[in-house]
Parts: sequence; C-alpha cells; structure tokens
Amino acid sequence: MKRLAMFAVLLAYADAVQAAPETYIIDNSQTSSLFSYRPLGASSLTHRFDKTSGKVVIDRATGTGTADVTIDATSVNTGHALFNEKIQGTDFFDSARYPVISFKSRRMTLDGEQPSLTGDLTIKGVTRPVTLAISRFQCMPDPTFGVDACGARASVTIKRSDFNMGKLAFLVSNDITLNLTIRAVKET
Repeated sequence: MKRLAMFAVLLAYADAVQAAPETYIIDNSQTSSLFSYRPLGASSLTHRFDKTSGKVVIDRATGTGTADVTIDATSVNTGHALFNEKIQGTDFFDSARYPVISFKSRRMTLDGEQPSLTGDLTIKGVTRPVTLAISRFQCMPDPTFGVDACGARASVTIKRSDFNMGKLAFLVSNDITLNLTIRAVKET
C-alpha cells in the first residue's frame, strides 16, 4: 500500500513539473525586429533594429504565457548612415534620450483562432497598450544546436504620432507596422 501511495505522489509531482511554465531567452542572432511605413504614399519600406533581447515564458498546459522584449533603438539600421542619424534624432526615436523600445506583455494566448500577445509598448518614453497578432508559433528541439527552442512571428500596426513621432506626417505615413520574428532558447 505504501508503494502505491508513493507511486501516486511521484506521478502527481511529475505531472506538476511537466506542466510548469518554461522560460526561453531571446536569441538576438536568430531574431529580427522590423518596422515598415509608406513614404510619400509610395510602396512600403522596411528597416530593422539589429539588437533585440528579452524572454518568453510559456505555460503549455494552459496555452498562455508572457513576453518581455527590449529593442535597442540605437541599433536602427536603414542601410544608410545619414538616415540612421535622422531617424534616431529628436523628431523620431530620440535614441540619445530614449535608447530602449520595450514591450511587456500582460497576457499571451496561444490557443484559439488568433493567438495574441497583449501588453504595453513603450517608445520614446510613451507607453500605450497594444495587441500583437502571433503566427507560426512553434516549440521544438533544435538538433543543430542541441537545445529546446521556440519561434514565432508577432506583428502590430501603431500610429507613430501616439508615441511623439508625428513629425513630417505629410511625407511619411502615420501607420507603422512592427514585425518581430523571435527565436528563443530554453533557459537552463
């Protein structure tokens, strides 16, 4: 009888451990942070930030989680040094005063028709609630690197004027689409 009770306790403990939330650290080398806009009503242009960090916590049992993402605003890369300086200036990112763009989620929902990530986006010292649509979410062992990894794409369209970046609205669209393609490695 004692063995049966001990087996039941071990089984319950194994289920609890298996259902525990897991933490994944964002791998900057395998992550891209992009933003797109329309200048002069022309086709969309896309630029990137070269440095993204943070973590993702996933509870697979409930299909929920959280994410904290930090983007280095000084790492903006348009492909042109002069444009990088302009976009980091006070009219736009003002990266000398606000070197970080952050997203802190309150809720991640992975189940249902449209997985999403709801939280607070902070750009240029202004924080606004946003909901990012998640697509292509998947966790699996990565045989190349021998680690457990998760990947996903998340996107949202914001108004740049909501973040004190409304300068030159007659030349550049107010709508900016942010796209994050994240690869995160399980914390050991």
